Amino acid sequence: MPHRIAVLDFETTGMAPGEGARATELGLVLLEGGRVVERFQSLMRSGAWVSPFITQLTGITQAMVDAAPPAAEVMREAARLVQGVPLVAHNAAFDRKFWQHELALAGLAAPQPFVCTVLLARRLYPQAGSHSLGNLATYLQLPATGRAHRALADAEMAAALLTRIQHDLRTRWSVAQPDFGTLQQLQRLARPAVQRWLLRQAAGEGAGAGADEAVDAAEKMSKSRT
Repeated sequence: MPHRIAVLDFETTGMAPGEGARATELGLVLLEGGRVVERFQSLMRSGAWVSPFITQLTGITQAMVDAAPPAAEVMREAARLVQGVPLVAHNAAFDRKFWQHELALAGLAAPQPFVCTVLLARRLYPQAGSHSLGNLATYLQLPATGRAHRALADAEMAAALLTRIQHDLRTRWSVAQPDFGTLQQLQRLARPAVQRWLLRQAAGEGAGAGADEAVDAAEKMSKSRT
């Protein structure tokens, strides 16, 4: 049975919990074998002030947040849904901070590892220019998912991007198993090391000298064509 991956997105009142920002909305998409098997979305009431700028950007008003379920209740439900499931986000450094902060306020741990689709896209699609979610969606011709800067629409777009990344790893770069662990390896690579890593994956990582010889031969062939 394919492993599940959860893709999440937060809308917030600011850039960082350390600056007093709180989450206003959470969207989650659970993927299994590249298919969406579950969705979750909720506004969150934390008592935080929603500025006019945030309302203009997201469409989320103070009244909407004030009428929402308590933030701790939303986070408990989200944690239940993704229990034991690794997480993905676009610009994960941002969403991870809010995930950890809001869970801590709800009295819950945040053990899940994260993969970042920004880091993956920078390594696989350097020619895309901007690696914002909207630009990548246009560049890769991903289907529209709804208004940008709403949590579920952005989570669904990031899920579509993740699925495309995994598809391209299989079909363009012959990576047999682009699972979560493989994605973790890829996002940690320095950009100059990406091509050789992809060639090693295609040749069969762990095949020892045979893999190295295959990579060397592929690199020589690539150079001879340029």
